[in-house]
Amino acid sequence: MNRNFFSCRRPNANRSLVVRYGTSVVKERVVAKASVSKRRQKGGDETAVRQRILDAAFAAFMKSGYATASTLEIATRARVSKRELYALVGNKQEMLIACISERAKRFDVPADLPVLRDRETLEQVLASFGTKLVREISDPKVIAVFRLAIAEAVQAPEVARALNSIGRKASGAALRKIMAEAQASGLLTGRPAELAQQFAALLWRDLMVSLLLGVAERPNPREIARRARDAAAAFLQLHPLPNDAPA
Repeated sequence: MNRNFFSCRRPNANRSLVVRYGTSVVKERVVAKASVSKRRQKGGDETAVRQRILDAAFAAFMKSGYATASTLEIATRARVSKRELYALVGNKQEMLIACISERAKRFDVPADLPVLRDRETLEQVLASFGTKLVREISDPKVIAVFRLAIAEAVQAPEVARALNSIGRKASGAALRKIMAEAQASGLLTGRPAELAQQFAALLWRDLMVSLLLGVAERPNPREIARRARDAAAAFLQLHPLPNDAPA
C-alpha cells in the first residue's frame, strides 16, 4: 500500500516540477528579451540625443563663436543636462571635432570604385568624385565652418587645426587614393599628392574664395557636374600618356 501510494505521488510531483521549471524558463526568456529591447531602445535614444547635442553645438558655434559659446548654452539648446552632454559627446573641442568628422565621412572613396583600366574610366571617376567634393564642401553649413575657423584663428586656433586635420585631409586622402590607383595602372605619371593638388586646383579655381566672401552663390547640381567634368578633362590633357604626347 505504501508502495502504491508513493508510486502514484511521484509522477505528479515530477509533472509539477516540469511545469514549474518550464514556467521559469519562459519567464527568464521574457525578461531577457525585454532587457535586450530596453538596451536597444536606450542605444537608439542615446544616438538621437547625441545628434541633438551636435546640432545644438553647431548652432551655438555659428551664433556665438566657438570661443564664446558655452557648454551651458549648448546643453540648453539640446534640452539635456551638462552631465549628459559630457557623457555622450564630451567637451567643446570634442563637439567641434565630432561635427567636422561627421561631414568628413562623406569624402571617403567608395569601396566599389571601378577598376581603372583606361583613361575614359579614370575621367569618369574624377568627374564623379569632383562632383561629390564640390557638392559637399559648398554646402552652406560647411562654408560656415570654414568662416568660423577663419574668424577664430587667433582666439581658438584649435578650430582651424581640427578642420584641417579632419575635413581637408579626408578629401585630400580620398583624391590621392584615386591618383595612386591610376598611377599603378599606368594611366598617370607623377606623384599622387601633387596630382591630387593639381586636380583640386582645376576643380575649384576661385569658387571657394568667392563662397567664403559671400560674393558667389552655391552652384546648382548641373553647374557642379559641369565644373567637375571640365576639371577632369583639363587634368587629363595636362597629363597625357607618353604615347599620346604630341611629337
